Amino acid sequence: MDIIQDLQARGLVQQMTDEANLKAHLAENTVTLYCGFDPTADSLHIGHLVPGMMLKRFQQAGHRPIALIGGGTGMIGDPSGRSDERQLNDTKTVMYFSEQLTKQLAKILDFENEDNGAVARNNADWLGSLSLIDFLRDTGKHFGINYMLAKDSVQSRLENGISFTEFTYMILQSYDFMNLFEQENCTLQIGGSDQWGNITAGMELIRRSRAEGDEIKVFGLTVPLITKADGTKFGKTAGGAVWLDPEKTTPYEFYQFWINADDRDVIKFLKYFTFLSLNEINQLEQSLQEAPEQRKPHIRLAEEMTKLVHSEEALAQAKRISNALFSGEIKALNGEEIQQGFKDVPTVKLEKAPHALVDLLVEAGISPSKRQAREDIQNGAIYINGERTQELQYEFSANDRIDDQYTLIRRGKKKYFLLDFN
Repeated sequence: MDIIQDLQARGLVQQMTDEANLKAHLAENTVTLYCGFDPTADSLHIGHLVPGMMLKRFQQAGHRPIALIGGGTGMIGDPSGRSDERQLNDTKTVMYFSEQLTKQLAKILDFENEDNGAVARNNADWLGSLSLIDFLRDTGKHFGINYMLAKDSVQSRLENGISFTEFTYMILQSYDFMNLFEQENCTLQIGGSDQWGNITAGMELIRRSRAEGDEIKVFGLTVPLITKADGTKFGKTAGGAVWLDPEKTTPYEFYQFWINADDRDVIKFLKYFTFLSLNEINQLEQSLQEAPEQRKPHIRLAEEMTKLVHSEEALAQAKRISNALFSGEIKALNGEEIQQGFKDVPTVKLEKAPHALVDLLVEAGISPSKRQAREDIQNGAIYINGERTQELQYEFSANDRIDDQYTLIRRGKKKYFLLDFN
């Protein structure tokens, strides 16, 4: 299959312009394409993975991807897919966000390939130096108000209101496409389905700004909006977004997000996010039907994604934490793994001094009173680092501290408390 056929087979094409000519263009040329990423936070989240992986798929097919960081457009705010105006950040913040996103995209794309190495560009480099008068005369004249109002990204905001600042976003993104076309011979823009109007506007600007009679070959392609089978927004959990930054979403949490994918979603996610062949994915789908309890597709999805976004080492660590929590072998973990696996449980800081278990349970708020603490211990409801403890006179020692810092107390079946001896 060619690249477009493969994307279609995976369900990754929502819209494209001039399919026949785009396929021919890709077959006959090493095509330069781009996708934009506006720096609205200091990390990408997994919703950005689809366009990021699309760039990688084109790169693996022999084409040259540009990861465009929106240091300029990020100062304006994209109205697409939103019902209200974005909170605008200052220049210093946007530049910092831009640097962080570039580092993350370098983990996904191959910037070192001599033949078709990916490149990162920042549209602040050209948008930041534009003269308002020149911009309005040379670029704004190509955009009719009626044309802009007809675009979905604008139409959806008219009822709630849209500022002139966000209204001009379409023109700036169009200018990006024209600039990359002129400077990098970039002929294809890809993005989410909410970017269709901006992409086609950019194509129209390129055509209008050329001399009459020039043959212009530029194309656009969008990926579908990803939704989960339960109707919730993809990439969100009870704790918020699933980030690519390990400081915001640990590799263990990242691994768990994928391994807990709904059975109705897992095959779709394998097609969207991994580079497994369709034949191998079909085999995993068959295993899901024949032996769902083995969860082979879920495990493979979690492994592939954690390895790609983080590393082999981070994957091994996430699996160690998962296995230890399942088996109860908490002592097999080190301090960093304890932090990852129990990031969201109540944490109590204590001094490295002698502690009687009964007193400690009350001091840490694990048991409400000494009487209840004694009953909890005698009834076998207290576990120290995964091991049941029923000795009323038990005294804490260095042996109870993992990496000389952490102790995990479990009360009953599900209530965990992390003791941090600093």
